[in-house]
Amino acid sequence: MQLLLFMAILVLLGLVVIYAISPALIARVNTGGFGLDDNYFLYRQLGFLTAGVAAFIAAFLVPLGWWRRNAGKLMVIGIVVSMLPFVLQATPLASCVNGACRWIDIGFLTFQPAEFMKLALVVFLAGFLATRINQGKLNDFQQTIVPVGLLLVTVGVIVVGLQKDLGTGITIFGVVLSILFSAGLKLKYFLAVGVAAVILGIVFIAVAPHRIERVMTFFDHSSVTDEGMGYHINQALIAVGSGGLTGKGLAQSIQAFGYLPQAANDSIFAILAEKFGFLGTTAVLAVFGGLFFRMLKIMEHTTALYPRLIVAGAFGWVFSHTVVNIGAMLGLFPLTGITLPFVSLGGTSLLCMLAVLGMTFQISRYTTFSQIQEGGSINEDRRRGRGIGRTRKPSFSRTT
Repeated sequence: MQLLLFMAILVLLGLVVIYAISPALIARVNTGGFGLDDNYFLYRQLGFLTAGVAAFIAAFLVPLGWWRRNAGKLMVIGIVVSMLPFVLQATPLASCVNGACRWIDIGFLTFQPAEFMKLALVVFLAGFLATRINQGKLNDFQQTIVPVGLLLVTVGVIVVGLQKDLGTGITIFGVVLSILFSAGLKLKYFLAVGVAAVILGIVFIAVAPHRIERVMTFFDHSSVTDEGMGYHINQALIAVGSGGLTGKGLAQSIQAFGYLPQAANDSIFAILAEKFGFLGTTAVLAVFGGLFFRMLKIMEHTTALYPRLIVAGAFGWVFSHTVVNIGAMLGLFPLTGITLPFVSLGGTSLLCMLAVLGMTFQISRYTTFSQIQEGGSINEDRRRGRGIGRTRKPSFSRTT
């Protein structure tokens, strides 16, 4: 139940903070002639959360075998759907902001297809690598490394090149690295994939002026006007610093009143720091740490290849989102537009993350602790590095 506990704490924290800053957000929106209710953003988040919980339950109930059998179809659907914002950019269905076409707008709902592609990528890559491990071909250059590389290039071109979403590209890279690391890929190939992804990222940055400007702003925050690229990060740092040790209090936020862009989405960690201070944000980080630790323990005690790689992908997904978001708000990374998992106001991101955690929760119910009961088995596995190709005879215990 620890997985559910940590997830529930983060979700409830997000609801409380969004409720607290909703009047400030609505006051700014209504100056444009709208007449939205003060609790509009809270109701919206509750709607997203309801859909997310449904996705969590569905993913928990659907057998892993179904996901594995349909992984190829899901991957193809994910790629095709992720191309739609670019293909439809000249139509009202595509929602484009500052030249970035990442969303599909169907009137009552706006969703980001790349989030579904992350879920499909976890399912597909876990099944593909599990098959290669069983065949003894994990480190085969032609049958494993080349297909994985081509898939990464395809996803990178769609997400970073066409959609102009470098932040999502970084988190996808985190998912892939996590799965490859857990699969036990040889270090030289693992490093090669990492270097290739970095080179590809540099190329994408170099060909996009707005990305170059963001990187330059990361090194120089001197532009503090509303029009300057440094405005966002400076306001985030002001929010974090003004919280002090214990914070200003739940109802005392200033930055949410139009100063900090995306206060309920990408910048919500800065709002947390302003409201709860150093001690409060440390507690939030501890909850995230507990969630990550629990996911790692589930992965450690899962002997079957496919489920273990699913959990590895889920871990890489949530971990990369958390690190990139918080790092950007603290000025450690350039701004990328990545949400804080389970806390930020969000739709597709929240739904897909809850879905992958639903799969993780299903896996956590059938884990083995034989490595603790059988004295030498854990050391034998560790001598093989990260490899998980050699399974042990499990003695199952239901743990959640």
